Amino acid sequence: MTKGLELAEQYYKAYGARMIQEKFSRYQDRIAAGLVGDGSECYGFDDEISRDHDWGPGFCLWLNKKDYEAIGPALQQEYQRLPEQFNGFKRLTSQWGGGRVGVFEIEAFYSKFIGRPDPPQTLEQWLYVPEDYLSTGTNGKVFVDPLGEFSKMRKALLAFYPEDVRLVKIAARCMACAQSGQYNYMRSVRRKEYFAAHYSEIKFCSDIMSLVFLLNRQYAPFYKWRHRAVRSLPVLGELLYQKITDLTSTSDHNRKNDIIEEISSEVIKEFHSSGLSGSTSDFLLDHGPVIHQKIKDENLKKRNVWVG
Repeated sequence: MTKGLELAEQYYKAYGARMIQEKFSRYQDRIAAGLVGDGSECYGFDDEISRDHDWGPGFCLWLNKKDYEAIGPALQQEYQRLPEQFNGFKRLTSQWGGGRVGVFEIEAFYSKFIGRPDPPQTLEQWLYVPEDYLSTGTNGKVFVDPLGEFSKMRKALLAFYPEDVRLVKIAARCMACAQSGQYNYMRSVRRKEYFAAHYSEIKFCSDIMSLVFLLNRQYAPFYKWRHRAVRSLPVLGELLYQKITDLTSTSDHNRKNDIIEEISSEVIKEFHSSGLSGSTSDFLLDHGPVIHQKIKDENLKKRNVWVG
């Protein structure tokens, strides 16, 4: 099956590169091209269902501010003149799906995802950029970047959170996972509060996957693709993928609780092997403060361990 990212690169090579060479030859060594951002195809997760909206031939062209001011609108006009059909596919843009492909100024493009035109400069700034936004802003593929400015920003973000920020977040995830999964899930079941039980289950799954992404020093994507993406992680990825599949497939509350404990146990083993925690407790809540104490920055260390 044709994947959207492959289609985008083929479309760029067939039409985009030639258009730039013919009409913007002075800038061909300054224009970056690729496909990054919103859309399942940017993660390689697209399928036939994906093709009903915001999918099809298209790519991004990135310019620095000076070049965008010089040729941005004209380049966008030429981009819009490229053939709509390619390899039997046509891009269908939904009401909210515009602006995913076309011509972009580099700083404005990144600002759309992380709220700033450059990488975060302080620990506090890093702390408040949502992981799923960082994931979206660094996914996909850069086809060409002769000037290197787009890739410089991408590389800085992909270097991941500073270690103290990572520790803040891991500690906070420990607290959240213990509360929702190990503590509140079965209490909610016993009270017959089934909405609370279901919410506890899903929150545990989302937060424990986020924790494992942090252990792998990769950004967790938003909820729709989090479970699929976790599978490729080298540390606990396949195990967690299978355990969560089992957890969300069974209707047996006791079995669900067992799986929650099995997942928690495997994460704690990883804490031990990586030196994050030496606590022998089987309760993730007890590991959060231990990990939090490893933070070197005094201001971050003073933060509430539950907040990350």
